[in-house]
Amino acid sequence: MTAKRVVHIIGTGTIGEPLIGLFLNLREQLALDAVTFHKNRPLLSDRAKVKNLIRRGAQLVVAAETMRDFEKLGMQPTYDVQQALEQATVVIDCTPDGVANQHKTAWFHQMPATTGFLAQGSETGFGKPYACGINDMALVPGEDRFIQVVSCNTHNLAVLTDTLALADEAPDNLLEGRFVCMRRASDISQEKSFIAAPEAGKHTDPTFGTHHAQDAWRLFHTRGFDLNLFSSAIKLNTQYMHSIWFNLKVRRPVTLEEVIDKLTANKYVALTEKTMANPIFSFGRDQGFFGRILNQTVVSVPTLTVRDGHEITGFCFTPQDGNALLSSIAATAWLMYPETCAQRIHQFVEACLFDEV
Repeated sequence: MTAKRVVHIIGTGTIGEPLIGLFLNLREQLALDAVTFHKNRPLLSDRAKVKNLIRRGAQLVVAAETMRDFEKLGMQPTYDVQQALEQATVVIDCTPDGVANQHKTAWFHQMPATTGFLAQGSETGFGKPYACGINDMALVPGEDRFIQVVSCNTHNLAVLTDTLALADEAPDNLLEGRFVCMRRASDISQEKSFIAAPEAGKHTDPTFGTHHAQDAWRLFHTRGFDLNLFSSAIKLNTQYMHSIWFNLKVRRPVTLEEVIDKLTANKYVALTEKTMANPIFSFGRDQGFFGRILNQTVVSVPTLTVRDGHEITGFCFTPQDGNALLSSIAATAWLMYPETCAQRIHQFVEACLFDEV
């Protein structure tokens, strides 16, 4: 009898909830028998979300000692945590920073039969850093059971660097990459963490500045590159989208027309004539899958410029967690079907990526 294929997602936050929905829509392409999700606390405010996910076919997983509490609130669990983990083919941990590494120590290391595990964001040390379309070639079947899907802004830094400085060029074509990540204060779904005014971020690393450049360096290091990257960050009082100012100095002369052609040729890059976050966000809400743009970045064409033929500067916008969702799907497909993963999700990916926003 063929073993069941089950994707288990821990967490129902800004990444976990849409990821559950995406995998429900991909059940046929990935030949999934079940999509299960772990909810930690029985909250009345989350009941509508949980019941709707169950209605669409997902199966609720809770700790054994909280089952009665969920049932009292009208949320019917299918499995307890131990049962769900034992049957999972791939586990995707969408908990806050640091928790996935705790789960790795407490649970995941004791699960040799599970094909693979994913963590989200800046979960350094969890496994091999990964971003779809950037370092797929670095994943090794049978070896990389633990994969860290890098943060949404790190996806953006990486695709800009790869497309404009490294594609069809030697790694030493990039002289330096400088980035300012202007982060939204909170997701529109979050009730806390909003701020009243811009808040400058600290440079926590003397070499890379913030974790965004450091994570991007780690990502490219899986390809054998040692890149000169540095990032700064500032949090803005908006809930729409992250935005990034970038400056890439390259060895080979380049024109603005060539820059636009390079960006156009990359299917993971969307171009836009817009210069404000709100109409781009609105486009994703109206046209995107689950209201999200799944491209790695949205580059604002009017802001692009090339100085002295070697310095590429511009602004772009980071799809709110959409790029990390796409990488999570791609990594899961690779863990389950390393030889045919691209073919299995090709139709979905092509349908969800935009050339223009």
